[in-house]
Amino acid sequence: MYVYLYDNFLRERKYNKLVKAMEISLTDFGIAGKILRLHNFVDAKPIIDDEIKRGAKTFVVVGNDRTLGHVLSRAATAGCTFGFIPIGSFTSIAGVLGIPVGLEACTILSRRRKECLDVGWVNNRFFISQLHIHPSRIEIIYDEKFRVTAKDKMELVICNLQPYFWKKDKKDLETRVVHPQDGKLEAFVRPLTKNRWWGYTYEDPSIFPFEEMEVRGEQPFPVEADGKITKEIRLKIKLAHTKVEMIVGRDRKF
Repeated sequence: MYVYLYDNFLRERKYNKLVKAMEISLTDFGIAGKILRLHNFVDAKPIIDDEIKRGAKTFVVVGNDRTLGHVLSRAATAGCTFGFIPIGSFTSIAGVLGIPVGLEACTILSRRRKECLDVGWVNNRFFISQLHIHPSRIEIIYDEKFRVTAKDKMELVICNLQPYFWKKDKKDLETRVVHPQDGKLEAFVRPLTKNRWWGYTYEDPSIFPFEEMEVRGEQPFPVEADGKITKEIRLKIKLAHTKVEMIVGRDRKF
């Protein structure tokens, strides 16, 4: 039994035609199922647990990267299979999973090619895509062996499924992309150099694969994980013991 978890933004009129075509395609493939609509700030875990009790085994997230992160950050341990139909903007995870954006994702879903994927863990919750600490005065200790500090601010990005994009500066025309898929989390650290007249200049990122990391700040620093922004003064980040089973495409990046 399939359950489809629709992001609330799919109610917008511009998605009506695509959603209707998608539902017809899923019916043709014989994998149509129950449709539930997600609302902002609603924890998906109790919803999924209830549906599992009713016999559901596959949950398909319909939306963008934020939708997928919202669901899996709470429900990664639900013990079911997850699928993903990416729609709209902010769908960089889809390319990593080998899933085309839009209607063609239904074909991938019908083939049920499954893989077990790593999940990140930060301060008692999961993250599936990426964790981003905006430029702040922080120190980083990883694998209880190494300490990274800077004279001023640092930006830190921890990648799991969502690739890391960066440019050297605003004038840089080339976007660099990294797809981390090696059974560890990857930390991308970019110190900022103070420019007397023009603010800050980013240095090239250093890449640190790790299994456990601690981040500390003297003042609260902004943290974004799976689209949720909080302010923290201390973080513990590690690779979770659990894995999540997802339906992926043949052209996945791992």
